[in-house]
Amino acid sequence: MFHIALHEPKMPQNTGNIIRLVSNNGCHLHLIEPLGFELDEKKLRRASLDYRDLAHVTVHDSYEAFLQRFTGHRIFALTTKGSRCYTTPDYREGDVLLFGSETAGLPDSILNNLTSDYRIRVPMQADARSLNLSNTVAIVSYEAWRQHEFINGK
Repeated sequence: MFHIALHEPKMPQNTGNIIRLVSNNGCHLHLIEPLGFELDEKKLRRASLDYRDLAHVTVHDSYEAFLQRFTGHRIFALTTKGSRCYTTPDYREGDVLLFGSETAGLPDSILNNLTSDYRIRVPMQADARSLNLSNTVAIVSYEAWRQHEFINGK
């Protein structure tokens, strides 16, 4: 199983879509506060449909609390400033895929504490700014799962 972590997500629709995604690909979702919405918000419920009960979701009150939980785990930060393509790492069970907020991405204080091998990106056209958060989570999490031959998938 892989872990997906959203650092201070702002848009309930994206988080709802990701809840639906992780209920289908077996990842564990971690939300790092502060969130830009309430977990019982209507937009989040609508986007996640009836998948919320099927998903593994944990909320962490801070990035520091999240880091304590994942001591010893490899954390891959998704960033447009990444030096490696998301297909390059050999993902291992227990790896964490860390994503920033829709409006700001990951702060430099987090990125600067990860070596360049752990800052990865999804290729885009040269003049593009960024991809939608839930789309990026889908792309990268399915690559990690693909490398493990979609274990437990049907």
